[in-house]
Amino acid sequence: MNSNLKNKINQDIVSALKSGLNDVVLTLRFLMSVIKNNELLKRNKLSKESASRRMEEELIKLSELTDEEIINVILGEIKKRKESINQYEAGGRGELAKKEAMELEILKRYVPEEMPEEELRIIVKKKIAEIGPPGGEAGEATMKNFGKIMGFVMAEVKGRAGGDIVKKIIEEEIR
Repeated sequence: MNSNLKNKINQDIVSALKSGLNDVVLTLRFLMSVIKNNELLKRNKLSKESASRRMEEELIKLSELTDEEIINVILGEIKKRKESINQYEAGGRGELAKKEAMELEILKRYVPEEMPEEELRIIVKKKIAEIGPPGGEAGEATMKNFGKIMGFVMAEVKGRAGGDIVKKIIEEEIR
């Protein structure tokens, strides 16, 4: 089970090397090391869960990340870059913020395009209507369902919208 996304990243590393794009090479190599670390964590978890000792080759195959898991890893790295940019800008470190922003743009190439806020708002409204209040006043009662609504919306948008924007829209729609 070889990941298409992982293959694409490796091909892009080779292309960037040939083109002399050192910043792209460094960012993608770092991303591949994060993916590899996640595969090792998955392999370790699988080997502990298995009562019988699995063959090492079987564990390696089972621990390869799927494209969806790789996208989640990349989204985590994107979130870290955004946080770093905010911290560097607040600390007056523009050159480091610029470097993080460049890495952020490279990483964004490997995840689905972010969903427009209007489209996201429609999904949120639909999920609120489906779930509905557990009783009592709609606004107050629906806040009790916030976690449930958030979970359903995040499952539907699968990486195309950040949790912060989803939370903001749910709060706006509940009130």
